[in-house]
Amino acid sequence: MNVKKYFGDRAFYKMVLAVSVPIMVQNGISNFVSMLDNVMVGRLGTESMSGVSIVNQFIFIFNLVIFGAASAAGIFTAQYHGYGDVKGERDTFRAKMWISTLVGVAGIAFFALFDEPIISLFLHETESEGDLALTLAEGKRYLAVMLAGLLPFAFSNAYASTMRETGKTVVPMVASIVAVLTNFCFNYILIFGHFGAPALGVVGAAIATVISRFVELAVLVIWGHTHTKTYAFLAGAYRGLTVPGHLMGQIALKGLPLMFNEFFWSTAVTLRNQCYSTRGLDVVAAQNIASTIVNVFNVVFISLGSAVAIIIGNLLGAGKLEEAKDTDRKLLAFSVLSTLGMAVLLCVSAPFFPLLYKTSDAVRELATYMMIASAAIMPFCAFANAAYFTIRAGGNVIITLLFDSVFMWVIVMPTAFLLSRFTGIGIRPLYLICQATEIIKVVFGVALIRSGTWLRSLVGEEKPQEMS
Repeated sequence: MNVKKYFGDRAFYKMVLAVSVPIMVQNGISNFVSMLDNVMVGRLGTESMSGVSIVNQFIFIFNLVIFGAASAAGIFTAQYHGYGDVKGERDTFRAKMWISTLVGVAGIAFFALFDEPIISLFLHETESEGDLALTLAEGKRYLAVMLAGLLPFAFSNAYASTMRETGKTVVPMVASIVAVLTNFCFNYILIFGHFGAPALGVVGAAIATVISRFVELAVLVIWGHTHTKTYAFLAGAYRGLTVPGHLMGQIALKGLPLMFNEFFWSTAVTLRNQCYSTRGLDVVAAQNIASTIVNVFNVVFISLGSAVAIIIGNLLGAGKLEEAKDTDRKLLAFSVLSTLGMAVLLCVSAPFFPLLYKTSDAVRELATYMMIASAAIMPFCAFANAAYFTIRAGGNVIITLLFDSVFMWVIVMPTAFLLSRFTGIGIRPLYLICQATEIIKVVFGVALIRSGTWLRSLVGEEKPQEMS
């Protein structure tokens, strides 16, 4: 085997890092500050932390549905940019804004109507009723405020993703940094009542998050619309809100599977976590700690996945199929090797993070175990993530759906459900077995990448509508 084909030259890594580092910085700061926020909420006690954690799992579903709903338009944005078609970029941005509005309103209505039933899914009578009642009350209070931040988040995603897909990653990074720092500062003030402010607990945490959503959107809108030479797609973006019918049809054709993919995948993740919760409220708290810390260490491979979508999408749009194939092979290798280093760091540091939380020793020990188990599987997650974005870059949304959410529902969910409901297996082996299913996904990923079905241009045969 020729190992050299998996590694690029200095120019290659300079190009990859130019795209991925701003995304890494953005995601890294966001996840790090989220970790600090999580620690602050964790200082309120196990029930408050668990209530917020449960709600955030459903907010996570909403966020990924927004991401997935706009992703189909993003596929076209990246390829239009590679083809030099500014009008195409503008049309896809408008499509994202329409999609974000519709999904955002639907999400607010759902959470407002079904707040108590969805939170109660994670509350089981293995714990005292007092603890469960307090957890439910804290979750409902937190969710009621968080609803105000759903639409600004959706609009920010439309702006930031379009900027990144056109190769401009710095401003979304800056907007995210400003937002997370705003969130952190207001959390410190409002959760504990510093500088004369009232101590609002979980409500304060929610208010801080909502404020940060509006701040992020403001940065993106103001900067973007005052620099339209850089962000050409925003020039006249709102002079008309219509999207060409044929493009909207193509976006819908690819967008619905992607939206359903993100919905079903995130729902499966949440229901898998609900299966873990059958082992007690301590598990909810431990997983909240573990997932928050793991997300910080996952930043490298998550960001490289976004870079794969942008770089490969641009190459496919430009009709450079062989170059896209070679570049993708090197990106896959780079993602796995980079993540291996992060996994080692997580293993070494895992025992220390739970000490930051005001909770029991049992929760701390379980959280440490979950982090180490997650670290062991991280390189496999890195490959699967890069493979997912490779397939998506070529617009093959049906295979993307099969590879991602169908895998979760056919392999992962039945495993978690059967083991949690029909066996007495403890949470540690249950968690490890479910995490290890990622290895199966890697096998499918290798086969799909080698098949080359993703190597196709979606816009190369169209005549550019406006050149820049």
